[in-house]
Amino acid sequence: MGHTVTRRSIVRMPGTAGSDPGSRAARRLDPPGEDLSPRFRPPPALVLLVPVFVALIAQVPATIAVAWWQHVPLPQAMTGVAVAAASALMLLAARRLPGPTVAVIAVLAAADLFLPPVGGPPPVALAFAIVGAVVRGARLWALISVGVAWLVAVLGAEFAGVDWHPGRVAAATVALAVCFAIGEGLRARIRGAQERRAQLAARRRAAEQEERTRIARELHDVLAHSLSQIAVQSGMGLHLFDREPERAREALANIRTLSATGLDEVRGVLAFLRGEDGGAPDTAPLTPQPQLAQLPALIAGRTGLGLTVTLDDRLDGGAPPSAVQTTAYRIAQEALTNVVRHSAASRATVTVSRDGEDLVLTIADDGAGFPAQAPERGGMRGMRERAELAGGVLTVRTGAGGTTVVARIPWEGDVS
Repeated sequence: MGHTVTRRSIVRMPGTAGSDPGSRAARRLDPPGEDLSPRFRPPPALVLLVPVFVALIAQVPATIAVAWWQHVPLPQAMTGVAVAAASALMLLAARRLPGPTVAVIAVLAAADLFLPPVGGPPPVALAFAIVGAVVRGARLWALISVGVAWLVAVLGAEFAGVDWHPGRVAAATVALAVCFAIGEGLRARIRGAQERRAQLAARRRAAEQEERTRIARELHDVLAHSLSQIAVQSGMGLHLFDREPERAREALANIRTLSATGLDEVRGVLAFLRGEDGGAPDTAPLTPQPQLAQLPALIAGRTGLGLTVTLDDRLDGGAPPSAVQTTAYRIAQEALTNVVRHSAASRATVTVSRDGEDLVLTIADDGAGFPAQAPERGGMRGMRERAELAGGVLTVRTGAGGTTVVARIPWEGDVS
């Protein structure tokens, strides 16, 4: 059985809990500094009834008081009070029918100008109706109905011989314009708040999807690595069971070790999902993150059953930061898993070197390769994502002579 590990000078570093760049991408689902909790919104019934109540209080008692002060005959006074009350109660329809509501209230407010008592309270209901219509999207209704009603009132006063002071006409016109401006301002603010909530919801969904992708990548790496090694060792054990029972026993022991290690790594991922890391983004995982110094053990576990894997270390004793080592290790782990499962190769080589400011990891095999147009599946996509999250790039060349995976990762990691 071929079992060759060529190791030149990888420095064995302690199994520190380095933070994998892929694990930082979606560590917190909420964007930093953003409060995604919904703000207080008053009940819809309160929003509808408060204007009605305020308009009734502002218009009806004041109309009664002015009519009594001016000694208006009872039938005419009752008519004025009825118009004031009707305009306020019409606001109950403002939510469902904002356009018709502002039109009816504008007509009632114009009629009230010609009814005793003279100099009654301002049309508070009309102000609420204008603002509500603009906010609810019935701006055209409000402009036409209020504009026509005010024009008819001014012209009607001229024909009826009612003497209105020009200042009163100007003040009323400005007040109507202010109501429209308030409505536009509230509408713009509400629209901005809705857009902001939509943006925050989209950011939350993107962060959640990124977190799911990271979790899937971690579980895939852990399970695919452990199970493929167990498959190799179990096959070796069956092959040697009768001829070399000692080596078969060794394969079983390896299976036991691999299953225990895989379970520990899965428990670490699940502990993070359950929040057992104390909620701190940088809390060390329960299982130390793998480093380049563990590549020989990884390669030894992949060697067997006709596959010889060699390691060519060209780092000359140097080592990048822990997070970069973890990324490189995981890429090598997934690439070798693919070699074992899919390539039918007899030899594979893992080369680790430094090219300027980049760590270069190359995994080459002499297997059958795969079609260039084949879709990129989870394992290959996971390797590419890991390299990109660390600020690097991953390229794959395949053909009849085998497959070569090359990952170039910044030596210091992604510092952007």
